[in-house]
Amino acid sequence: MARAELKDMKAPDDVRTFEKGRLELVNIGGGVVGRLTLEPGWRWSEHVKPLAKTDWCEAPHFQYHAAGRLHIVMADGTELDAGPGDVTALPSGHDAWVVGDEPAVMIDWCGASHYAEK
Repeated sequence: MARAELKDMKAPDDVRTFEKGRLELVNIGGGVVGRLTLEPGWRWSEHVKPLAKTDWCEAPHFQYHAAGRLHIVMADGTELDAGPGDVTALPSGHDAWVVGDEPAVMIDWCGASHYAEK
């Protein structure tokens, strides 16, 4: 039988840092929730691609955008701009970058567990 759980994102189970970014992970309910904080100037293809060793981000994401703006380009050419209050479902095969001078903060329910692994 399932039991109630409570986790605090201020005390994550795992923290991954990479140039211009930080990922905090909590394990809860048999899954993983991540909070991505990406600084102005961050771009997946520049700052995470060397870690992932793939042409595109292959992690699917299901994210709530809490702050900042993110521009997303899919491998098929689709482009999206996401900002505070938006929810995105991104399949494998995308690049993204922070737009403007405010950090982008996303809560990710899918894809965060293997993001920016070294």
